[in-house]
Amino acid sequence: MSPQETSVRRVAIIGGARIPFARSDGPYATASNQQMLTAALDGLVERYGLQEPGAVGEFVAGAVLKHSRDFNLARETVLGSKLDPRTPAYDIQQACGTGLQAVIAAANKIALGQTESAVAGGADTASDAPLGVNDTLRRILLQARRATSLSGRLKALAKVRPSHLVPDIPRNAEPRTGLSMGEHAAVTARAWGIGREAQDELAAASHQRLAAAYERGLFQDLVVPFRGLARDQNLRPGSTVEKLAALKPVFGLDHPDPTMTAGNSTPLTDGAATVLLASEEWARERGLEPLAYLTAYETAAVDFVGGDVAGGEDGLLMAPAYAVPRMLERAGLGLSDFELVEIHEAFASQVLATLAAWEKRGLGTVDRDRLNVAGSSLATGHPFAATGARIVATLARLLAERDAPARGLISVCAAGGQGVTAILERA
Repeated sequence: MSPQETSVRRVAIIGGARIPFARSDGPYATASNQQMLTAALDGLVERYGLQEPGAVGEFVAGAVLKHSRDFNLARETVLGSKLDPRTPAYDIQQACGTGLQAVIAAANKIALGQTESAVAGGADTASDAPLGVNDTLRRILLQARRATSLSGRLKALAKVRPSHLVPDIPRNAEPRTGLSMGEHAAVTARAWGIGREAQDELAAASHQRLAAAYERGLFQDLVVPFRGLARDQNLRPGSTVEKLAALKPVFGLDHPDPTMTAGNSTPLTDGAATVLLASEEWARERGLEPLAYLTAYETAAVDFVGGDVAGGEDGLLMAPAYAVPRMLERAGLGLSDFELVEIHEAFASQVLATLAAWEKRGLGTVDRDRLNVAGSSLATGHPFAATGARIVATLARLLAERDAPARGLISVCAAGGQGVTAILERA
């Protein structure tokens, strides 16, 4: 090994804290990204005694749906939290991969010895979504501001029409295609032949497993109550394939036999999550036992505009089908080397298509008893930037429960045809 390679340190995952995830326009309807992220961060600070000066080297987090006031979200969150106000912070954003990319960014600095500890995370609210000024109105107002006389300003403002007062509302659609994420997923589902029953089975299992995980106390030190919620609001413990089968399809309605419903797709969700990472030395000095170690990560992107979309190879949410094989090859591992596999459940069809693509690429199959064993996004909900941090903390806790060497795989798809993946290990 070169001197540079020998200087890379192991990155320990110490723990995590998140608030329960809530359906949009529900309990968190008036909560901002900063308020939710602060609540999650404060839960982590209190749990691990991080109040003293310099306890954390850096805080990195982000949000996908951001107001202009959130331009410095991570730093403002620190200033409003119980963390030392001298803690530097910065924002990061990669759509639904934001939370995991925040973890990777923090881990890289720890691995290179640039800091001893860091907190990573993310927050998103679909309830308090930003409303943009109508673009025509915006241009008129800017023209009025640039005018050098009162008559010039009045002339510009005289162009305002009632239609200009209608705000621009954020759309869950890809700018390049105009299709929503659900419609893109429906195209991929047809390409891979993903049926309705298989999707409903996966969705029902997600709810049942999340409910069981809460009952056995898995989230006792991972979830902090917020605004009257102690559990994820979207959780339906009584979900069954039969109940889900009664729901009407909501995506892919322009083709025969649509299969995607509100039950096998994630709902719009509000929430926040954080993860504490550190060097082994930092953890040892504080008497903290790492839950697991972050040992590898990989990102990928697909051409969902001009690529093989109809054939399924370049579907919007299929980038993990490329990222995972590359990561496993670099690590010298196969799917059979993982005791646990966590695939973000944006849609049940997307999870099943990803599994099929891995198998097509020669990675083998994933035993369903190892897949999302504590439920995932279909049951918890999916506040875009928070999901990656939720998965990292949950998987680390699951690995620690095993009290034996084990590995876990993380796969997160993201808007824009991107994917973020990682490997956690319990030594």
